[in-house]
Amino acid sequence: MSRYAKAKRYALPGTLAELHGPTSGVVSLPARLHWGPDSRYDLADNGDTAVMYERVIREAVTAQDLADHLDVDTLQRLWHHLIIPREVRDQWQAQFPELHTGRDQAP
Repeated sequence: MSRYAKAKRYALPGTLAELHGPTSGVVSLPARLHWGPDSRYDLADNGDTAVMYERVIREAVTAQDLADHLDVDTLQRLWHHLIIPREVRDQWQAQFPELHTGRDQAP
């Protein structure tokens, strides 16, 4: 467990219903969320979508970043497959117990 992950403040939405991000097409994340060479994610590809969600959840500094880039149904489908720090997963699940369900869903 890194000290950074323990100390970092992660953004959380007020409700999951606020998450109204795109569900299709190719998404380009802003530099504040993805500073690498290729910030495009094809939402038709489950792997791309999962990596984008991981980045947004880890790097968002505002609830608006989350609302603009995450979709509630997609988040619930992918939640247990996302590779995110334990601290952020615990924060989200404490705020949104409904994320505990759906473990057996495929990504």
